Amino acid sequence: MRYEDFFKEAKDRNLRLLADLPADGSVSGLDNEALFQLPLLSMVILTLSKGRSKPKVAEIGQLVGECLERTVAGFKGSSQFIGWSANLRIRTIRALAFLEKRGLAIVEGAGKSITATERGRIVVDAALEGDTPLAYALSTIERSFENIRAERGILEEVE
Repeated sequence: MRYEDFFKEAKDRNLRLLADLPADGSVSGLDNEALFQLPLLSMVILTLSKGRSKPKVAEIGQLVGECLERTVAGFKGSSQFIGWSANLRIRTIRALAFLEKRGLAIVEGAGKSITATERGRIVVDAALEGDTPLAYALSTIERSFENIRAERGILEEVE
């Protein structure tokens, strides 16, 4: 079925999408107020550390900031550069300490890379499963991290 035909048929049948909205009419989403919260930062760190390419402790604050800049609508194209925020970096290290204490991530090796443990992978995979704003944001953050790594790899080859 073609795109235009779909919408014409939906209009002819008088189809409507029903959405469960809160009683006060607000819509839940990830906004700028949620950025520096420990649970969100912890989930971002777990998301970055569960793949093949592991972030290093020395660069985790910058990486989390860059990924959030690319993901959160309020920061796309902004000149704020939250990756350089001292507040974000401090809270990111607190989130990492929390993850280590709970056995969800470990810092290992001479390069001090961060790796999600099996328990950490279970937590982040469960968060990625649903059709929620958090799942969407985490999958976008995951792609942003891969893009950042690829961009840095290309720059290193050029130099």
